[in-house]
Amino acid sequence: MQCVLSGEDALAAVRDHDFDLILLDIMLPGMDGYEVCRRLRRDPATAHLPVIMLTAKSEETDMVVGLELGADDYVTKPFSPRVLIARIKAVLRRREPGGQAADILSIGELRIDRSRHEVRVKGEPVRLTATEFGILLCLVQRPGWVFSRYQIVEAVRGGDYSVTDRAVDVQIVGLRKKLGELGSCIETVRGVGYRFSDPHDKER
Repeated sequence: MQCVLSGEDALAAVRDHDFDLILLDIMLPGMDGYEVCRRLRRDPATAHLPVIMLTAKSEETDMVVGLELGADDYVTKPFSPRVLIARIKAVLRRREPGGQAADILSIGELRIDRSRHEVRVKGEPVRLTATEFGILLCLVQRPGWVFSRYQIVEAVRGGDYSVTDRAVDVQIVGLRKKLGELGSCIETVRGVGYRFSDPHDKER
């Protein structure tokens, strides 16, 4: 465990050490937490590193910005230490390797390897955050099944997580962009939620 007091020091620490997860404040001296998260996600070496934003900025717009930048979770102050620990465990649990053949899901040109936390489209790797990966896995495991936003949050983070509809929508938009042509398989069911349609069905 290591604690630093600025965004610049955080990036330097990540370059020099291996971390399982980062708790990131937004209001830091010099480079703020938003910029730190942005740089972490742009660097292939740290793009998959789980990031939980821990901040006093509690407005919906602040949360949306954090999630759009790739944060895996967003916890506002004041917070319960037990809730924070539960959030940390939930994020890390989504990254645990399974190491079994059953952990590989293939639908059309989409391949998901749960044990390696890896997604490929047409053989090319797609870099997803832990939250994006969890949402995609939730939808793909039951093609055609419609999930409400609450069900998606419950599957990915646990039922005690409070989040707005807008925050879920932001994650879906990011997923669609990263999946390219296959992004259209994530369909919006107006007034209900989202579903993943088998690309083979679309071709018929």
